[in-house]
Amino acid sequence: MSRAKHNHRAHNHNKEGFKLEIRLAGSGGQGLITAGMILAKAAVLTGRLNSVQTQSYGPEARGGASRSDVIISSYEEIYYPKARKLDLLLAFNEESYYKYIPLLKEEGVLIVDEDYVPEVREKNAVRFPFIRTAKTEIGTPIAANIIAVGFIGGLIKVVGEKALKEAVASSFNEAFREKNLKALEIGYRVGSKQSDRMRLV
Repeated sequence: MSRAKHNHRAHNHNKEGFKLEIRLAGSGGQGLITAGMILAKAAVLTGRLNSVQTQSYGPEARGGASRSDVIISSYEEIYYPKARKLDLLLAFNEESYYKYIPLLKEEGVLIVDEDYVPEVREKNAVRFPFIRTAKTEIGTPIAANIIAVGFIGGLIKVVGEKALKEAVASSFNEAFREKNLKALEIGYRVGSKQSDRMRLV
């Protein structure tokens, strides 16, 4: 098992603070660690949020379990870097859903890939075909992770599309930038439609 941690800090002026604990989980090779790093980077790029990102993955680069935790907070300090009580869980497969659903808060939001997690019972659940959409709209299943970043950004609203675009653009070279920005826009558009129904902040 390998773990890594990335800390991001920004000055905060908010008097009424919040903290969101987010877990992105699936299989190795699905780009969820990259997705977590981009989401954390985007939060800091707003100039008013702090973020910590941690990751854990199995011994196999592809096929093994993979997860990325992102904590986004308006407070100046994030004292514990790992997500313990989840406000949002993204599960790209059934194994991740069953493993981490006990950690989701009662009012937390569950997001699953509907083609790989066929049945969920949680009241605050959103089902969307991330991988299928990446194949049909972007031309590669790998872009599902960035669609998910956009989806989460559109849902929680606290980061904003501008910061997300900046984070994505700075994370890919020119050959991959345009496709990933398109993936982000697709996800953000769909996620935004869910934001009023499932507001976390």
